Amino acid sequence: MADAIVLDAMGGDDAPAAPLDGAIIAAAEGIPVILVGDSEVLGRELNNRGGAPHGLRIVHAPDIVGMGDKAAREVRRQRETSLYVGTELVRDGEAAALVTMGNTGAAMATALVVLGRLKGVERPALGAVIPSVLDRPFMLLDVGANADARASHLLQFAHMGSAYMRSVHHVESPRVALLSIGEESSKGSTLVTETHSLLERTEGLRFIGNIESRELLSGNADVIVTDGFTGNICIKLAEGLVEVLFAQMRTAARSSLRSKVGGALLLPSLRGVRDRLDYRAFGAVPLLGVQGGVFIGHGRSDGAAVATALRNAYQAAHGGMLGALEGALQPSSRAASDTAVSDGV
Repeated sequence: MADAIVLDAMGGDDAPAAPLDGAIIAAAEGIPVILVGDSEVLGRELNNRGGAPHGLRIVHAPDIVGMGDKAAREVRRQRETSLYVGTELVRDGEAAALVTMGNTGAAMATALVVLGRLKGVERPALGAVIPSVLDRPFMLLDVGANADARASHLLQFAHMGSAYMRSVHHVESPRVALLSIGEESSKGSTLVTETHSLLERTEGLRFIGNIESRELLSGNADVIVTDGFTGNICIKLAEGLVEVLFAQMRTAARSSLRSKVGGALLLPSLRGVRDRLDYRAFGAVPLLGVQGGVFIGHGRSDGAAVATALRNAYQAAHGGMLGALEGALQPSSRAASDTAVSDGV
């Protein structure tokens, strides 16, 4: 397998500056990076930064994917974009994985068109790896790939999330929970109750039951499954709450002399908490269920976030992520088929 991670250098709100900054950091750490984008623009930007370091090379792609919904619908006609060309490098074995901070919908659509689904996958899912209060990460999925989902989809998400946590984060027996409004198996929507029943009778998963949203960061589960609409709301709510919390703490710390003194004493610890909860520490989320490594990051990522995304993609690709997913999906595929038959699909 190729070692390099391909980076969509034209994706994101601050492209190509942020992708280039992140690529330079990652290359300095020994991670080979292929920059895909307008070679003239990238060459000029690299020269302004002192030239391309060892382990960094450029592949030309003249076009850029826009950020609107239209871009996701037109990926088949946009074959010279940095996103499309970068995904082809993964398909052709020239790169181990793709990282992009660009249009999420376009990235998912391009991955499906160029790479295709893994055998047995009904719907790919976006899985966010998030730190818990116990300083051990957990994966929440789906966080945006599928606004509508069926119980068989969530079963596959559970298998894929478990495989990812085993292969990348070395969790020997991941605990799987289902996001709901109560711990009882009878609580929740039709989707939740049907999924609970399916997970409960599926072998090969360590299903621990329902978990409420207030327990998301508790560390009581290693994989938490939900539909993409709910998962996306959860992750964006958490991100907003972190920003509001630290803004309020900064304001309170400046309100009086006593507060300033206390704030100064707490500052090192608070910075550590902030860094663990900052979205930049997550880097990018993997798109699980396609035939190749694809990682999609926040559009407003800076160089530090891009570097983290490249590290995570490199670790996942070389930790056997794809093989683990393929192996985990075989029992999931059979169970999903049985469920479809019983539902009359």
